[in-house]
Order: sequence, then structure tokens, then C-alpha cells
Amino acid sequence: MTQLPRDPWHRLGASTPARIAIGRAGNSTPTREVLSFALAHAQARDAVHAKLDRPELGGKLSAMGLTIIEVESRARDRATYLRRPDLARRLHATSRQRLLDHGKDAARDVAIMIADGLSATAVARQVPPLVEALLPLLRQLGLSVGPIVIAEGARVALGDEVGELLAARLIAVLIGERPGLSSADSLSIYLTYAPQVGRTDAERNCISNIRPSGLPPASAATNLAWLIDAALTMKTTGVTLKDRSDVLEQHRPTPLGPPQG
Repeated sequence: MTQLPRDPWHRLGASTPARIAIGRAGNSTPTREVLSFALAHAQARDAVHAKLDRPELGGKLSAMGLTIIEVESRARDRATYLRRPDLARRLHATSRQRLLDHGKDAARDVAIMIADGLSATAVARQVPPLVEALLPLLRQLGLSVGPIVIAEGARVALGDEVGELLAARLIAVLIGERPGLSSADSLSIYLTYAPQVGRTDAERNCISNIRPSGLPPASAATNLAWLIDAALTMKTTGVTLKDRSDVLEQHRPTPLGPPQG
């Protein structure tokens, strides 16, 4: 019996989660690929609509010796959150007062906000190992860390108001990314110096694709610690601060200066 030659796409397809080497069955897509696509699409939809288990996450972080504050945005349900991003960028009045009360205690170098974003799945899976790896790095830098804020119905810009109310020098927002068809559990970090309402995305640094098959949480923690140290030294984040942690691990970068032209 003649053995058919092995399809080289099988080997290439196994090396990446990207949807390559799909193949054909006559004029159609093979059944296995139709089912695989349907599963990935369902996982992405589930991640977007999943509700973050704040008590469970808070318990894991409390076990690390951290103080937890839970807050909500003005988007009081998931449907509103998805349809009204503007409401998800501002705190509900009750949550605002809660942070004001904590902000009176003392200023801190770094505030951390954990936001459900568009994937509570990513937050539940990636945040605990990331924070666990980050804390000793911040202690080595001699930085004070404020209470950990867990925000529901949150967009990135909600961190500006949170950091301002906590009188933090900068804020790191750990937020679930918009799911893709090969990554429903990716986390992003947005770092903003001197947070206050009205900051733009150009004033933030972003670390993305944080997950075991992307940028592992421990590696993301190392990158973030480097950026935090550089941001506090240079008093800036965003387009004027480039992440060179991979090649200048032991050195602080120099400012790039404002964009030209």
C-alpha cells in the first residue's frame, strides 16, 4: 500500500496558535477546522461576557499581604459597559468616595488597578502570578505600593481617576484584552505617570499579550518593574519613554524627547 507523503503544513501548524494550514475538503473547509473555529469563537464570546469573581481574586491577593479595594465604574452592567465605553472610564460616586477616603492616608509611588476589561478570564488566570512576581521587584526598588484596586466594568482610562484619588505618582492598570480567536486569556498592562482624568493613550506605556503562550506573567513583571523605575526617574510615560528592558536591563534609559515634525 502506497503511503501518502506527509503534509509539511502539519508541522508548521503545530508551531503556532495562528489559524494556518487549515486545508480543504473538496470546495469546503474540513469539519475539524469548522468545529475548531466555532470553539474559539465561543471562548472569545464567553471571555467578553464573563463576570470577574472579585472575592476569589481578592482572596488570592490578600494572601500576599495586600490591601484590596473594590470599585465600580458608572457602567453598572455588562451590556452598558459594552455599549457605553465613556461610562466605563469614570468611577461611580460611591466608589469615588471610597477611594477619596483611602487617598487621604498617604501618597504612594505606585498604584495598581486590576480591571476586568474585555476578558475577565485573562484577569483571573494571569494577574495572581504577575502580581506575585512584581511585588519583590518593587520592594527591591524601594517603592511604596498603594492598595490594590479591583475595578468592575472598567476601561483603561478609569485608572487615571483611581490614581489621582490615591495620590499615586504613577498607576499600572492590569486589564483583560479584547479576545482573539487564538487568545481569549491575554492580559495587558497600561502604565501612566502622574495619573489624572484627561490623560491620553499617548501618555501611557503598554505591555500586551501576557499569557503563558505569549509573554509569560513573570517576564511581564520584569518589564513592568523596569518601566516603573524609568518612568519615576524620567517623570514621564508614553511616547517619550521606550521600553529597553530587554537590552538595558541594568540601566535606566534616557528620554527620547518629544515627537518631532
